[in-house]
Amino acid sequence: MPQQSAALSPMEAFGPDHQEQAAAWFRTLRDKICAAFEDLDGEGKFERKPWSREEGGGGEISLMKGRVFEKVGVNISTVHGHFPESFAAQIPGANENSGKFWASGVSLVAHMRSPHVPAVHMNTRMIVTAKGWFGGGMDLTPMFPEGHAQDRDEFHAALKECCDRHGDDYYPRFKKWCDEYFFLPHRNEPRGVGGIFYDQLNTGSWDADFAFTKDVGETFLNAYLPVIRRNMDRAWTAEDRERQLLRRGRYVEFNLLYDRGTTFGLKTGGNTEAILMSLPPEVKWA
Repeated sequence: MPQQSAALSPMEAFGPDHQEQAAAWFRTLRDKICAAFEDLDGEGKFERKPWSREEGGGGEISLMKGRVFEKVGVNISTVHGHFPESFAAQIPGANENSGKFWASGVSLVAHMRSPHVPAVHMNTRMIVTAKGWFGGGMDLTPMFPEGHAQDRDEFHAALKECCDRHGDDYYPRFKKWCDEYFFLPHRNEPRGVGGIFYDQLNTGSWDADFAFTKDVGETFLNAYLPVIRRNMDRAWTAEDRERQLLRRGRYVEFNLLYDRGTTFGLKTGGNTEAILMSLPPEVKWA
């Protein structure tokens, strides 16, 4: 595949045509995931709610509550404007571009009705300031980590196959990044059993980086649907449910204290309902 010149500016390598292409694909991925989840659930249907952002752009919330999925949200957004001055310093290239940015992506979090089905998170995104890059990944959060070795191993095997198609070092590098990112320092424990996480990916080839990001999105259903099917009909007790609600507390703590996507959305005037879609419908703390 031909490499783009490093001299190309973001408005060339990450310009309007590529922005439109990426945003359209995120929407297509959203539709594919929602259709697969509805088919698996058998009862629930996604309800969609569009929203707009005053400075520019907007998105759409897709939310379902069903037999298998207690709450699953699959959100898309395409927004543009200016970062707040206090936040711009944290974003590569923002201060070089007067705080201007463009961002598009799809973000998913599923909290399952059965305590035996792990929760999951996935997102892919493209961001442009004076620089341009892709980011994303996915991770698995069992409520009972000690009983999910097969789920963990097969989930990671699917991610490794995806990464290996694009770079020999991608899987070990992005797995390590995920393990470090989805860690709760105040609890000294991981959020789940990991996955992959990558950010600021710009190898110099927009086509190659977009192809990898698309492959991550396409791999999601192949990695997660077998986990659901393996566990969704297992019997569970009131004690199992209690443990699930307590484990969900860790998920809430991470998303409100450390998650970059939550911070990005709130700092850029995003839709609060969409940003906090990741929170579970019921949760407890001891």
